[in-house]
Amino acid sequence: GALLVNERIDREELCGALSPCSLSFEIVVENPLELYSGTVEIQDINDNDPVFPSSQARLEISESVPAGARFPLESAQDPDVGINSLQTYQLSANPNFALDVQTRVDGSKYAELVLEKELDREEQRELNLVLTALDGGSPPRSAHVQIHIDVVDANDNAPVFNQSTYKASVRENTASGTLVARISAYDLDDGPNGDIVYSFSSHTPAKVRELFALDSATGELRVKGQLDYEETKLYEIYLQAKDKGAVPGVAHCKVLVEVVDVNDNVPEVTVTSVYSPVPEDAAPGTVVALLSVTDLDSHDNGLVSDVNDNAPKPSQDSYDVYVPENNMPGIPILNVSATDPDLGRNAHLSYTLLQGDATFGHLFSINRENGTLYLLTSLDHEDQVEFSMTVQVQDGGFPPLGTNVSVSVFVTDLNDNAPTVLYPQPNTTATFTDAVAPGTPAGHMVTKVVAVDADAGYNAWISYTLLQATDPSLFSVGLHNGEIFTARQLREDDAPEHTLVILLKDHGEPVLSTSATVSISVAEMVKEVLTDLTDVAPANDPKRHVTFYLILAVILVSAAFFITILSVGIFKCYKWRQSKELYSSSRSTTYRTPGPFQHIDAVRGGFTPSSFYHQVYLTTDSRQSDLLCKKPFTSSPLGSRQGTIRNGEPGLYHQIVGTASRLPTPAE
Repeated sequence: GALLVNERIDREELCGALSPCSLSFEIVVENPLELYSGTVEIQDINDNDPVFPSSQARLEISESVPAGARFPLESAQDPDVGINSLQTYQLSANPNFALDVQTRVDGSKYAELVLEKELDREEQRELNLVLTALDGGSPPRSAHVQIHIDVVDANDNAPVFNQSTYKASVRENTASGTLVARISAYDLDDGPNGDIVYSFSSHTPAKVRELFALDSATGELRVKGQLDYEETKLYEIYLQAKDKGAVPGVAHCKVLVEVVDVNDNVPEVTVTSVYSPVPEDAAPGTVVALLSVTDLDSHDNGLVSDVNDNAPKPSQDSYDVYVPENNMPGIPILNVSATDPDLGRNAHLSYTLLQGDATFGHLFSINRENGTLYLLTSLDHEDQVEFSMTVQVQDGGFPPLGTNVSVSVFVTDLNDNAPTVLYPQPNTTATFTDAVAPGTPAGHMVTKVVAVDADAGYNAWISYTLLQATDPSLFSVGLHNGEIFTARQLREDDAPEHTLVILLKDHGEPVLSTSATVSISVAEMVKEVLTDLTDVAPANDPKRHVTFYLILAVILVSAAFFITILSVGIFKCYKWRQSKELYSSSRSTTYRTPGPFQHIDAVRGGFTPSSFYHQVYLTTDSRQSDLLCKKPFTSSPLGSRQGTIRNGEPGLYHQIVGTASRLPTPAE
């Protein structure tokens, strides 16, 4: 009595969309004979995908359609029933459209596109969307259709000129057909809505239409009639661009045509008689007629020709330019300007740099046309502080006339050099130890740090600070002179050796610094220090006869001293006789110009750099003279410019004023 499935059952083939789907049958039972009726319900499974009528759909939507418009889409079909049938639609993400899924009376679903944001064909000509149909199975089955939307153009853009005003110049008497200007406009629309026609504006005078012609397709403006500068010098032409839409858009522009004068008129001479006839006894200088000359042409075409009788005149005879050192190469530093009242070529100026030496061509360059002076390389204040040159301004006449302009370039100092320590000498294997006796009172100067700074002025002021010490309470350092003093009296329990680290800073911006290390030994006598130094000497010293060498040295020094004194006396007598004539005259004599200087301090114990000197300025006929101590000599070129006391360092200069009761003789 088992009921078996004889073949595969397809619910959609048996019942289609009918639900529920059932099959009826009858069963005969014998012994006893009985008749039974039965029904088999075929249940649906999700074995069918939704299907669209086609794989692609195409829509044409005008860009003028307002937001909110709806566009129905073809529905998908799913032969399954119930929950396995088509349940919903989905639309791919996009900025313009949304999807609205509706339900029919029979329960089937359909979808509509809803325009949420207005389309702009000029921004996007077409859109490609994907519509997906989903059933309710688990997992759900789906189908896809490509929706291609063509955005139909609407005449929503007017033509636009690439510029509102065009300028052109044309010579008078130019032949007909000569191109004057080409105007251009564009329209973002397509088809007839984007086709542009050029024409004269309605308020363009008839005279202009007679002289100029405009190509409606290309926008070319050409000469049509005879132009005359003496009649009209400037034409203001108004043009328009219009598209071919149902409601055409219009744009306007203006063309300014300047007529250039041609020397097409001869001068006219008018003679007005004043005194006629002229008697034979008329006095010389009697006016007999008035002459006037006119020319309808303009500018040079209407003048009596120019003669190059004026040299260029610069705005100033000399220039002083200040350039910071370490400058960027190739920068302009000066513009030399000049004028010439002549005309035409006679007034055309050119600028030339007269090089003082061969190196100037690598340092400076001048623009021949506009007189701009360029600095070609980076300058160094410590190398050279001033450059002097001459710029020649010359006109284009024949023969040419020229004028020279003096230019002085001063290199201003930047703080690009740190202080350099001279004593104690840095980076050396030798050890410099200064000695101080035990019990030395406070305020005693032990030693001095000597340093220089290659910069100038405030950038070269050096300050000294005690950075580190074995006993910070024992020593102090002068802020401006680097002198090391005892801060208190030395005691017996103080360490025998002291190491001081001195920080040296300049006053520039930014501040640059260096350090110096000073070693100080506490000893009873100098003999004790010498003993210490003897201990480290080699044991096999060959110099044993010290006394002999000392006696020999004393004899040689005495002999040299006697000879020197004798030579000086003879030399003084010789100079005294030669200076009698000079002494009797009243002319002032100035000795040689002070050389460059360097910021430097003297070292205790006779330490003096080899390049250190003092220079004195005196006059032969003064009874009261000022003695001025200048700064020490150095290779810096700025020394000769900063020799005054107010520009120097504090504590480095002393002015001595002496009053003499009588005039010193030349020998004195």
